[in-house]
Amino acid sequence: MKINTAEFIISNSDVAKCPKDFLPEYAFIGRSNVGKSSLINMLTNQKKLAKTSGRPGKTQLINHFLINNNWFLVDLPGYGYAKVSKKTKSIFQEFITDYFETREQLVCAFVLIDIRHEAQTIDIEFMSYMGESEIPFCIVFTKADKISKVKIDSHVAAYKKKMFANNWAEMPHYFVTSATESTGKEELLSYIDEVNQEVFKNNNQF
Repeated sequence: MKINTAEFIISNSDVAKCPKDFLPEYAFIGRSNVGKSSLINMLTNQKKLAKTSGRPGKTQLINHFLINNNWFLVDLPGYGYAKVSKKTKSIFQEFITDYFETREQLVCAFVLIDIRHEAQTIDIEFMSYMGESEIPFCIVFTKADKISKVKIDSHVAAYKKKMFANNWAEMPHYFVTSATESTGKEELLSYIDEVNQEVFKNNNQF
């Protein structure tokens, strides 16, 4: 799939105010400073669609972008950043759980994980929440250009081991990406395209 148009639509913290269009949505979420904005800009062929910042935790709202006029890319706030206010210091904000648990248009979430680090408990906990809530998701490992192929394989294997230890029957579908080198771009967009085709074929609401 080639992205020809990407348009910012709305930012808010109230799921009820999200777009009413019944188009499939793909939500991107991860720990702060995981490289989410850079990945979104790489996927959409735009340098400034999602705002990048040296200050982790800058995204604090649900951001909708209309892609090719037939699906939404949703940029969600990061979770687990220590310097947010006490009010939002839980793993993820209440409106994020509202989004995941009530948004009918959501067809898949992409949980972003920095491949440079070994398996982090907070990521495992978040994915456990997603699994227990029966929210479909894939893992997107980011910043693959920063470490060797051997380390990438080792860290992916470590996540598999931790997830199996947390009663997962199998590892969720995953992608290894680099916003700098566009690694994984074609695979990720092809996956979205395949899911979109299934959604449009099987659901008259879309």
